[in-house]
Amino acid sequence: MKLDILAIGVHPDDVELGCSGALLMAIAEGKKVGIIDLTQGELGTRGTIQTRYLEAQNAAVILGVHVRENLKMADGFFKNDEEHQRALISVIRKYQPDIILSNAPEDRHPDHGRSAVLVKEAAFLSGLRKIETWQEGVLQAAWRPSYIFNYIQDRYLHPDFILDITPFFEKKLTSILCYTTQFNTTDTSEPQTYISTPEFFDAVKGRALLLGKQIGVKYGEGFLSEKKLGITSFDGFIQIAT
Repeated sequence: MKLDILAIGVHPDDVELGCSGALLMAIAEGKKVGIIDLTQGELGTRGTIQTRYLEAQNAAVILGVHVRENLKMADGFFKNDEEHQRALISVIRKYQPDIILSNAPEDRHPDHGRSAVLVKEAAFLSGLRKIETWQEGVLQAAWRPSYIFNYIQDRYLHPDFILDITPFFEKKLTSILCYTTQFNTTDTSEPQTYISTPEFFDAVKGRALLLGKQIGVKYGEGFLSEKKLGITSFDGFIQIAT
């Protein structure tokens, strides 16, 4: 299945937090969308590998994505090396996305920035036909996405563009809350963490309000791009309240 957009997160729940509004918008427009989780989130203080898989699948259903895979890289210890690049190259060639959405290039969790570099380099190498990868015994064709955009995570990074996700914001929150072991919980059977408190969930909503305000809408998601973006018409701009 060829995808229009492939969202990649190093941990299950990264995509929901960072760019699920954009995915919901794209799906509503009829685009094919998928999610790749690089790790199983096995180092998370709360939950287990099994609960994380169930939560990720429930979130995928809420979002309506066409595919979700987990590459089972080592949480906390994966490397940006040939082995991991080839695994990601194979996935990129399998789904041939035009756009990849990737982790923040720098963030509180070191996995996020390392993942962003891995994705960036694998996406470039995926376009080199002399790098051979195989799927079910068939040589894969080279493929390079047109764009890689990084979503914003814990640390605030100044976005290059902001999407109006207002119509999809409540469903975004619903997808995040599928991770019942991770977010907005008062369950004391496991240790409380930085992300499990209700205050963290409030901050997620606050970030969306902040980004939305910058473009004159209620809720927004921000993205970074190394590539300069062009438009074909001034009609592409949304009206900003003044």
